[in-house]
Amino acid sequence: MEKAREIGKVSIKNKMARAVWNIVSAVLFRPFGTKLFNPWRLFLLRLFGAEVKNDSGVYASTKIWAPWNLRLGHNSWLGPNVICYNQAMISLEDDVTVSQYSYLCTAGHKTDTINENDTGLIIAPITLRQGVWVGTRAFVGMGVNIGEFSIVGATASVYKDVEAYNIVGGNPAKVIKIRTLNDGC
Repeated sequence: MEKAREIGKVSIKNKMARAVWNIVSAVLFRPFGTKLFNPWRLFLLRLFGAEVKNDSGVYASTKIWAPWNLRLGHNSWLGPNVICYNQAMISLEDDVTVSQYSYLCTAGHKTDTINENDTGLIIAPITLRQGVWVGTRAFVGMGVNIGEFSIVGATASVYKDVEAYNIVGGNPAKVIKIRTLNDGC
């Protein structure tokens, strides 16, 4: 079943907001690299419309395209050098980790037309459910929903939804095994 995707258009207002965000990010976000400054970075993200919990975190090297399209639940983290190309909403529920150098991409282009400057863009949100772990250098494409407590292996490319408790890897990502969680005993 094909997921609903919206036609994307980057408005002048959006371009202006992104220009201001890019300046603020370069001057006030990225230079403050230690975890000590995480509350400051969360404040800046909130100032630009992000919905982030106080115990969530974003590394200074993380690149966020549009903070107003970002939701971080409790204890959810965007690791070093993660790219959030969030033309549509990216939502991380509670206890989600997106490891270093991963790429979350909510936009693409129609393949049934010739793309020009203002045509052909499509967008769809990404949702990472509770307890998800995205391994280093993974790619998560537009419209993907990753189910509770799933793991996306390092360097995996995910183009379709991942069911809860699945461990996936490869390109394109395929189920490697079902995750079982012990209760700490």
